[in-house]
Amino acid sequence: MDATTYRDYSRARLGFFFGLTGWQLAAVTLGLLPPLWEISLGRWAPAGALLAAWAPMALLVVTPVRGRSSAGWLLAAAAHAVGTVTGWSRFTAEAARGAAGPAATPDLPGVLAGTRVHEAPPAGPSGRRVALIQHHATRTWAVTAAVVHPGIGLSEPAQRDLYGVGLTALLDAARATELVDEIQLMVRTVPEDGAERDGWTARHRSPAAPPAARRVNDELQAALRAAAVRTETFVTVLVPEGRLGKAAREAGGGLEGRAQVLLGVLAEVETHLRGGLGMTDVAWLTSPELAGVCRTGFAPGDRAGIIDALRLEGSGESAQVPWALAGPSGADSAVRHYSHDAWNSITATLLLPVRGALMGSLAPVLVPGAGERRSILVAYPITTARAANRQTASSEWSADMADGLRSRARMRQSARSAHDTARVRNLDGKLARGHALVRAYALVCVTAPKSARITEHGRRLDASIRAAGFAPLRMDLSQDAAFAAATIPLGVSLTRGRA
Repeated sequence: MDATTYRDYSRARLGFFFGLTGWQLAAVTLGLLPPLWEISLGRWAPAGALLAAWAPMALLVVTPVRGRSSAGWLLAAAAHAVGTVTGWSRFTAEAARGAAGPAATPDLPGVLAGTRVHEAPPAGPSGRRVALIQHHATRTWAVTAAVVHPGIGLSEPAQRDLYGVGLTALLDAARATELVDEIQLMVRTVPEDGAERDGWTARHRSPAAPPAARRVNDELQAALRAAAVRTETFVTVLVPEGRLGKAAREAGGGLEGRAQVLLGVLAEVETHLRGGLGMTDVAWLTSPELAGVCRTGFAPGDRAGIIDALRLEGSGESAQVPWALAGPSGADSAVRHYSHDAWNSITATLLLPVRGALMGSLAPVLVPGAGERRSILVAYPITTARAANRQTASSEWSADMADGLRSRARMRQSARSAHDTARVRNLDGKLARGHALVRAYALVCVTAPKSARITEHGRRLDASIRAAGFAPLRMDLSQDAAFAAATIPLGVSLTRGRA
C-alpha cells in the first residue's frame, strides 16, 4: 500500500451477533424476558401486550439512522428541545449585556465556555510566551501553532509518500510520549480581503507616482483580490490533565510545571512537523494571536479591521483583540445550522470511502464560493498502547464470535463484513510493530453571511464533499459543538465528553 492512500481503517466496534453491539444485544434480550416469562406461564394476553411494547423498543435500539440509533436521535432531539425552550442553547456575550468581565477572561459559547488561556514562561530566542489552553469541562490542555506548508498540488508521488511516512512517524512519536491524546490539523480558506496588500501599498506608494501607474496597480489589486483565496493552517496538540498532572509534579507542579512539560512535547512535535511533514514555518501562538484567530473564526469579516488596527497602532496592546471580546456577541444553535453574530454556519462530517482516501483529495472541499468561508478539521485521536491492545483483542473476539454464529446459522458473510473482519485481524501485527492506533475523523464547515441562504451554501458544501469522493453527514442537533471543533483552533475534540 502506498503511503499516500489511506485505506487501512475499519469500524471502531464490530457487532458480534448479527451486527449488534454488546449493549444493543443486552437491551433487546432484557426487554424480551418479560413476555417470555408470561408465555411460560400460559398468560397469552399479557404476553401479547408485552411483545407489542417490546417490538418498537427493539427497533429504536437496533435501527441506525444517519450514523446514530433511533434512541440516540430521540435523546438528542429531546435535549435540543429542552435547551431551546429554556434558552440554554442561546448565548449572549457579557459585553453585549453591558457587563463585560476582565479582558483576559474568555467569554465564549457552548463547549468553549469552560476555556481558560494561560501564558507559558518566555521561551526561545524571541522570548515568546506560548498560549496554554485549558478546558475545564473535559480536563484537557491544548496548544495551537500557525503553520505554513508549500502544498502537495505540484508534488511528485515520491514526495507525497514521504509526507505520508512523516505523518505516520508524527503519530507514532506522539503515542510514544504517553502524553499526547490527539493531534488536530485545521485549514481555513476564505476569499482574500486584501488587508495586507492595502497596508503594503499605503506604505510604499510614492506621492510622485504617475496617475497611470497608480491606476494600473489599483486595477491589478482588484483583479487579484477577486481571484485569490487566503488560507490559514493550524496544528493543535491535546494533552489530558490526567497524564499531564503526573509529569508536571516531577517538574515542580503548578502552571510552570505543566508549561515545562508541554513545551518539551511541543519541541518534539515541531521536529516532525518541520522534518517529515515539510512545514516551512511553525509558530506556536501567543495569547493575543490566538484571541485574534478565535475572533476571525466567529466573524470572518472582522479580519481586515484587525489587520488595519495592528498596522496603525504598531502591534500595540490597544490594537489586540481581548479575550473578553474574542467570541460572538450572540449565538444560537438550530437543528441544521449554527448562527453566530452576522453569520450562519453548517458543519458536516466525512464518511471515509471503502476504496480509500488519496492524499490531497479534500482540496475541492476547501474551495470557497462567493462570500463564504470554508474550514476543515482532520483530527487524529491517539489510543494508548494498553487501550489499543485491549480494543484489538475485543474486536478480534467479536469477529471470531460473529464467524462462529454465522457458521452455526449457516449464514453467508457479506463482503463488507469480511472486509472489516480482515482489517481488524491485521491490526494486532501493526500494533506489535510499534504503530499507533488512531481513530481519525474529519469535519467540514461552511460559513456565510446571514443575508445569504445558508441552506444553499450547505447544499454546495455537500456537493463538493461528494465530488471529492466522500459522503457527507450533516451534524444535526450538534451544530454548535461541530462548528467550534471545525473552525476555532482551541482544541475541541469530539471524542471526549465532559469529565
